Amino acid sequence: MKHPCETAAMAMQSDKVRIPPVAAPVENPLLPFGRALYRGGSRIVVSLALALTLAGPAAAAGEAARTLGQVASPDGRLQVAVTLDAQGTPHYAIAREGKEVLAPAPLGLVLEDADFSRGLQLQEAGAVTTVTDSYELLTSKRRHHEYLGNRREFHWRTAAGQRLDIVFQVSNDGVAFRYRFPDADSSVHRLREETTAFRFPDDARAWLQPMSVAKTGFAQTNPSYEEYYLQDVAVGTPSPLGTGWVYPALFRSGDTWLLLSEGSLSRGHAGSRLLDGKAAGEYRIGFPDPRENFQNGPVNPELPLPWQSPWRIIAIGSLKTIAESTLGTDLADPPSHVPASAVVPGKASWSWPLLGDDQTVFEVQKRFIDYAADMGWRYTLIDAMWDSQIGYERVRELIDYARGKDVAILLWYNSAGDWNQSHQTPRDRMLTRADRIREFDRLKAMGVAGLKIDFFGGDGQSVIGYYLDIMEDAAPYGFLLNFHGATLPRGWQRTYPHLMTVEAVRGLEFITFDQHNADQAPTHATMLPFTRNVFDPMDFTPMVLDRINKIERRTTPAFELAQSVLFVSGIQHYPEIPEGMAKAPDYVREFLRGVPSVWDDSRYIAGYPGKQAVFARQGDGRWYVAGINAEAESTTLQLDLSELAGAASAGTLIADGDGPLSFRREEVRLGEDKKLQIEVPARGGFVLTLE
Repeated sequence: MKHPCETAAMAMQSDKVRIPPVAAPVENPLLPFGRALYRGGSRIVVSLALALTLAGPAAAAGEAARTLGQVASPDGRLQVAVTLDAQGTPHYAIAREGKEVLAPAPLGLVLEDADFSRGLQLQEAGAVTTVTDSYELLTSKRRHHEYLGNRREFHWRTAAGQRLDIVFQVSNDGVAFRYRFPDADSSVHRLREETTAFRFPDDARAWLQPMSVAKTGFAQTNPSYEEYYLQDVAVGTPSPLGTGWVYPALFRSGDTWLLLSEGSLSRGHAGSRLLDGKAAGEYRIGFPDPRENFQNGPVNPELPLPWQSPWRIIAIGSLKTIAESTLGTDLADPPSHVPASAVVPGKASWSWPLLGDDQTVFEVQKRFIDYAADMGWRYTLIDAMWDSQIGYERVRELIDYARGKDVAILLWYNSAGDWNQSHQTPRDRMLTRADRIREFDRLKAMGVAGLKIDFFGGDGQSVIGYYLDIMEDAAPYGFLLNFHGATLPRGWQRTYPHLMTVEAVRGLEFITFDQHNADQAPTHATMLPFTRNVFDPMDFTPMVLDRINKIERRTTPAFELAQSVLFVSGIQHYPEIPEGMAKAPDYVREFLRGVPSVWDDSRYIAGYPGKQAVFARQGDGRWYVAGINAEAESTTLQLDLSELAGAASAGTLIADGDGPLSFRREEVRLGEDKKLQIEVPARGGFVLTLE
């Protein structure tokens, strides 16, 4: 039985709208919103004024734009209206609880041989249908997922009879849409431009990461999604690098937050980005730099038909709604076949961040295997230069040694062809399928558990195809994968469950490079749970409890410890070395031995992007509450933990001690209201375990 609000919302939208080739004006399908809508026993009235607002100024004045259809979320709080202007360009607009949050903005695609951005006629607005999904994901902030959305397809034709479908899917936490060419045609069509735009109110604020310039950075390895976010800037602020913005992109308009991203990036697609728009508050979809290609392959999509685009995803709601949303995986393609036994999340010891390339040698890596075994961690990652500084045969010795300690080995590879100038080896062993299969056969015989592959070449269609080739070829071997110097995964971890994590972030390694990055670390870390890590696993490689050579660290040890819970990754690679870990109190080491590698559930508790972040995650029958404060002054946090189902009323708090590199531990008890007040020092943090 459907929830009453779901039934009401669908009943309002169920009629198909059919429009003849020469379309006469139609009754505004938003008019039903002028009727009463019941949600959870409360009565909501959305007026005709809202319908006209969503249809745009021209429609309100009875001019060019005509509203052709609408679709609401199951709970009725989100509404999407689709309109058509006098030039035959489709537009969409979104309201939340009757208030416009995205103004009418254009939709469309332009192929080299056909223009689907203007001169379109709507042939049919299909009936609203219910979409449900249920799935399990081990590399997410939540293990079991339930999705419910309302779907409506709009079928368009050009004057020449070419067909385009635009599919909208609206859930309680956001809106997604994608394009589809339904006709079959084996000839190659080249996508020149996507005219999709997002139009925010003039007073909206933005948290945006600039897209880096192709062929810049270390060994010309950009773009790798490794810039800092501009925080709380006016919409329309120009990209400082002139190349647009990466996903996810966060916005606030009044009390509504919106997070833009992309999903279901499958073969035949290019990874898109946001470009500065033509008007204040507008952003539009852009394609990669022509230099972002794999072995001179295509950059913009080249496609036989039928074909459908990735989803354009807009999570919408309170900051809590954004932080807890899983739309990025809800809308991802279903999983490919991977042996279930191969997908084993875990924690890893790792020498490279603090010791560098020179220490990728046999005796040091053996010591890190011992370290992982002592900490109860599943993996040791042997990073760059292992092929020349250790060699295949001695790596086999390390694998055999690790197996006896119940530790598995991960090996680093350079993806590289001619798109970067990095010298680290092994190189070029992933480039062709023959190369990969030859290497995978050898590694499987050695007992390797997984691969970290680095330095990819951007977001062009041919580069995206390279990622997919690696994931598909690695699956039968059961290899776990970690991509570095890489694009945002956009839900790939659901489609390819052996993809455990992806970097696509300015991670801890940058803090080891220079003081400027260390100075930025506190605010950067508090951005990530609200942006980069919302949908996709993130290999930030958190946590140095002790010291970083030649760097004055700006975060406290408890701030560092909290990241082991705050940051979600299928394999969590810890850069702290054995000597640093030995200085930590026994109770800190015990905490790190017990932190779950799979989270059953997650809840936003408190915080604000760039200032504080407090989240609760459930695993192994316990709730772990972790918080960090990025500000230069201490803050008192009032935490409401009443929604943590099954959480105990007593727990253990680990927080900052009195010294510069010290901890303290205390037992805490929650009141009947399950509220707790915690004082967090400047750039400090805490973890609370509720048994």
